[in-house]
Amino acid sequence: MKKILLLLTLLLSLQFSTVSAQTQIDVNGVTVPRKIEFLGKTLQLNGAGGRSKMWMEVYVQALYLSQLTQDPQFIIDSDTEMAIRIEITSSMVSSSKLTKAMNTGFEKSAGAQLEQLRPRIEQLKSYLSDAITEKDVFVLAYNPLDQNVYVSKNEVIKGKIPGFDFKKALFGIWLSDKPVDETLKKHLLGQ
Repeated sequence: MKKILLLLTLLLSLQFSTVSAQTQIDVNGVTVPRKIEFLGKTLQLNGAGGRSKMWMEVYVQALYLSQLTQDPQFIIDSDTEMAIRIEITSSMVSSSKLTKAMNTGFEKSAGAQLEQLRPRIEQLKSYLSDAITEKDVFVLAYNPLDQNVYVSKNEVIKGKIPGFDFKKALFGIWLSDKPVDETLKKHLLGQ
């Protein structure tokens, strides 16, 4: 009888861990949800990967879409709900380092539109200006209904930035022909 109870307990625990494994994945020690909710819409994980600088993992990033795809230009040009989730994994990441990296990314992504986007880039940087600690989670989510990018930190909305052009440049940081990290781009695309 004890063996049967032990076997049943083992089977039930395996079943629950399988269910748990279906709702999230592990990326470099960070638990990444397979789905997130944004303004009443469910977005699905398209891909996730880590960003390293000088051999040190600095954050884990995930891309969520309403329509999964491996086509980076389709994602950039798509006027549909989507989100980037960034979880900080290093105490070496600071607000100034993060915003400096964003500047570099926008320079690569925005091209000739950089100066037109500059005020909104500064607005984004102001939303990221609070002290950053390990395990902080940022979500940059685009809503096509009002064409705003909503910026949240640890599930608190910091503000929103208008413009489909801004959304394209923002997602282009990681998905354009000149991404900040080619390997991360492949991971976000689920490749």
